[in-house]
Amino acid sequence: MTAKKITTNVVAVVVALLFAFPTYWMVATALKPRKDLLTGDYDLVPFSVTGSNFATAWSKPGFLNSLGNSLMVSLGAVLAAVVVGLLAALAMSRMRFRGRKGFVMLMLVAQMAPFEALLIPMFLMMRDLDLLDRLPALALIYFAVTLPFCAWTLRGFVNGIPLELEEAAMVDGCGRWGAFRRVTLPLLGPGLVATSVFAFVTAWNEFLFALSLINDQKKETLPVWLSGFQTNFGTDWGGAMAASALFTLPVLVFFLIVQRKMVTGVTAGAVKG
Repeated sequence: MTAKKITTNVVAVVVALLFAFPTYWMVATALKPRKDLLTGDYDLVPFSVTGSNFATAWSKPGFLNSLGNSLMVSLGAVLAAVVVGLLAALAMSRMRFRGRKGFVMLMLVAQMAPFEALLIPMFLMMRDLDLLDRLPALALIYFAVTLPFCAWTLRGFVNGIPLELEEAAMVDGCGRWGAFRRVTLPLLGPGLVATSVFAFVTAWNEFLFALSLINDQKKETLPVWLSGFQTNFGTDWGGAMAASALFTLPVLVFFLIVQRKMVTGVTAGAVKG
């Protein structure tokens, strides 16, 4: 092994550890007894382990309800964003129409807009439409936020599929829809998975809109529910870290299921944009 490869591997391991350390610290803190947290015991490896923090987080009122709300809002928004984004990506990649380049740039600019800049206009619009405290309205906002990303990303995947494959299928008797369904869509599988994962993480972790637009505790999402561990008397760090670990489980399970296709999709999308 050359010195260049050794250096590359060492740098890769260091970067991986830096990214993994916050997750490890979260789990380690969640497993520490309350007395160790109160005394400022910051050992990297907890010598005494307890599951009481997870029991506290699981039994905290509203957990399962907030979990269901987050799943419903995030999955609904991402599913709609991926479907509409795919159609927009096909139009931007396969069709030639006036203003196409401007539309592509508009998608990029919309993706760059920060969430905070959209908060007040979205709140006023939802208030005027009497859509505050409604989960479908929150899902609609998540759809609008993730749609530019989905369309822009899927456009790169569609560009990576040769148009000649669709034309060959159409020569063999398929219509445009049949060529897309039988040729293009199966090849887009890894790209759809990768795009869905990133869009789902964006919607799943969103806090600001959920806090501002939802006041009913029965309709709050998990990020808002998680903020309940911070009170006027202090922060229950053990319960908060345990709840954070539970919060990451759905995304982690989803990622483990689709990780192979996701890696394929990420590398394929980097070939041609």
